[in-house]
Amino acid sequence: MSTTEPQQGSGIIPGASAPKVVLSVDAMGGDLGPEAVVAGLARAARKNPDIAFILHGPRERLEPLLARRRLGGRCVVRDARGVVEMSAKPSQVMRHGEDTSMWSALESVRSGEAQVCISCGNTGALMALSMMRLRKLPGVARPAIAVLWPSRNETGVTVMLDAGADVRADPQDLLRFALMGASYARNGLGVRHPRVGLINVGTEEHKGRSELHEAHDLISAVAPEANFSFAGYVEGGDLTSDSLDVIVTDGFTGNVALKAAEGTARFIRETLRAAFAHSPLSRLASLLAYTSLRRLSKRIDPRRVNGGVFLGLNGTVVKSHGSADATAVAAAVKLAWQLGESGFTEKLAARVASAVALQQDASLPEEEGGQDT
Repeated sequence: MSTTEPQQGSGIIPGASAPKVVLSVDAMGGDLGPEAVVAGLARAARKNPDIAFILHGPRERLEPLLARRRLGGRCVVRDARGVVEMSAKPSQVMRHGEDTSMWSALESVRSGEAQVCISCGNTGALMALSMMRLRKLPGVARPAIAVLWPSRNETGVTVMLDAGADVRADPQDLLRFALMGASYARNGLGVRHPRVGLINVGTEEHKGRSELHEAHDLISAVAPEANFSFAGYVEGGDLTSDSLDVIVTDGFTGNVALKAAEGTARFIRETLRAAFAHSPLSRLASLLAYTSLRRLSKRIDPRRVNGGVFLGLNGTVVKSHGSADATAVAAAVKLAWQLGESGFTEKLAARVASAVALQQDASLPEEEGGQDT
């Protein structure tokens, strides 16, 4: 049940104009509790009048938080008593999770009430429930988690997938990842003609496993008609380059790279802080360099690119960091709004269907209305 029951034709908030995008938010999955989630929603709502929320969790805990942040006119509550713990096994959640806030948040996307689901909860459980409730797109064997990586290209970020949905990926999976990643870059980041690379241990043609060689040939074949440029093999150092928009790899490699980068960013911040606190002269230097240091801190702050997108499902799911604070939650909301506003789910489904048709018929059909996906 919601705090205020929706009325037909008025969006989710009676008496209010229908928002462009409605997001379904699991309020209970994060390490910092619903307080951080609601604070992040409030921050995002102040910047974007075209967004509304369906918030899932215990009503008696959420309603005072919404009142304190003055979100009552932008948000309704769906009472969900259970919480998916970080230690919960996905199989248990799939069997016994019907009363949880995570399950309820996915149901709002499944029913069409919301365009995108956001959760800070258990990644394995969220992926398992997402596949069970939303189902995979036809032609997708393994969904992928796409993350944004700070880089030197025009958008400031590179899309990398898979970041850990599945440690395995065969050549067909890597082809789907390339297509889905290009669609994400196009519709989520506004890159009209994405540049896609395939991670390998070197850029030479003879290097790497046989499945990477097969994936290389498959991606090369579809790239011209799928409207992206294929850069071929790339290395880990290319993740931050200005020459790529999408990087494709298996979930094992992607997850290791992601965690290593987050650890490196923390190391840089902590080392700089210690260096500038070392002596009175270094503290003076930090004051003189304050503006530049602040800019660097924002540039490498993982919170500001928070949000891994589950690709390959009949619905869009954004996975926020479990430790997300208000800044990180607001970043995930901004990303979810961009995807919802662009009609990303439908465009991604069209792109995957086109790839299946291309492999079956050796031709990629024209998309209706001239809209690129």
